[in-house]
Amino acid sequence: MSASARALWRRVPNAAWACALLACLNALCWSILTPPFEAPDEPAHFAYVKQLAETGRLPKPGGESAPEVQLVLNALNEPYVAHSPETGTIATAAQQRALATALAAHGFPAGSEYAGVAASQPPLYYALQAIPYTLASGGTLLDRLALMRLLSALMGAATALFAFMFVRELLPRERWAWTVGGVCVALCPLLGFTSGVVSPDALLLAVSGALFYMLARAFRRGLDTPGAVAIGTLTAVGFLTKLNFLGLAPGVLLGVLVLSVRAAAASARRVYRLPTLAIGIAASPVVVYLAVNALSGDPLLGRVASGEAGSLSGSVGSELSFIWQLYLPRLPGMHEDFYGISTLRQLWFDGYVGRYGWLDTTFPGWVYDLALLPATVIVALCARALLACHAALRVRLGELLVYAAMAAGLAVLVGATGYSAYPRLSTEFAQARYLLPLLPLAGAVLALAARGAGRRWGPVAGVLLIVLFLGHDIFSQLQETARFYG
Repeated sequence: MSASARALWRRVPNAAWACALLACLNALCWSILTPPFEAPDEPAHFAYVKQLAETGRLPKPGGESAPEVQLVLNALNEPYVAHSPETGTIATAAQQRALATALAAHGFPAGSEYAGVAASQPPLYYALQAIPYTLASGGTLLDRLALMRLLSALMGAATALFAFMFVRELLPRERWAWTVGGVCVALCPLLGFTSGVVSPDALLLAVSGALFYMLARAFRRGLDTPGAVAIGTLTAVGFLTKLNFLGLAPGVLLGVLVLSVRAAAASARRVYRLPTLAIGIAASPVVVYLAVNALSGDPLLGRVASGEAGSLSGSVGSELSFIWQLYLPRLPGMHEDFYGISTLRQLWFDGYVGRYGWLDTTFPGWVYDLALLPATVIVALCARALLACHAALRVRLGELLVYAAMAAGLAVLVGATGYSAYPRLSTEFAQARYLLPLLPLAGAVLALAARGAGRRWGPVAGVLLIVLFLGHDIFSQLQETARFYG
């Protein structure tokens, strides 16, 4: 290990590594509890990896799974278990024997030409997953899936580590608050569930966490060449990971520009060099992708255009109205797109509290009502902490605007994607997991909430928050267990 790498390792507090380990173990628990292929689109993501690992080619959208995968899915009773809360996973000896027979079958053609909804996604996550897939090629299909889930769990560990480091940069004097934010993120049930299965969201969360940390570090210490390279590289990785990253990109660009303006006082030359460096690295995958499509005679946006464009059903005004109402109460004059429901409460808050499996694993209704109480206390304590440091907030206004732009950009992208299918699919894309790239901000809110309890009671409030998240995680796992094995 080089001296610079050792120095970087030493700068990461032991508590941050502990948070990463906790997040990894939590994701592994979710991986064990979640039956094979019983998570949103996991069969499609697995098919993508299979095609890439076995043939070196990208899959096509639509179609059916490869015969090998379809045989195992049928043996697992997956078509009947998915979206059917009253149906548990296989349990009898006869079903186990049928599964063993399916896993032992051989002679299938290489690859999985079709990958359904996953085919429109960039290839980086799937290329990384091809490594454990290949390493476990001597085992059964479920052995490969288990090792692939382990890699996703390691990505979840990175998410918690960067959330800790992000809170550390925001609150450098409150050492105990770093642990509160990092541990609460590590114990977040949705993070464990998402990082415990095969899904590109696992890598997207890790990359987003690293970006939040690097931006916070640059705002605190100034943008330098290594920082510009890191931000640009992480942005490029994000573009190669999942299309949802496009929502974060405008906020990242704003952050680079604000940081560059701040650097103007030190060197006028750096104002142009650093943002050019960061933006050039970030845009390189997009430029290469467009160039390859242009040279091959394909549409410039390639499979992305066919996989994500959908069919718009109204004007720009109606789309903006839809996006607004997806998160906020309807304004006078707006057409009512979500009649009879509170989207913020029923779609996003309840979705965060708990919808697992194929989004069909839920708590009893009273649990969501009860969860409003601690959520209200957390928001109140965070607001109290922000009011107490309002002078510091004015100094950091530019930084806060960058984080707000990243959050707003992601929310708008999710809303626009939902609108492209409206009204046929309506709220299909209103899933709390799509906002998980903002987990570092949630960690900061929780750390501020603990701080808002005051100097004397802040650490106590932090411990209570950790206990709250631990309880939430345990009961969520029990709910998952009851759904599939009860």
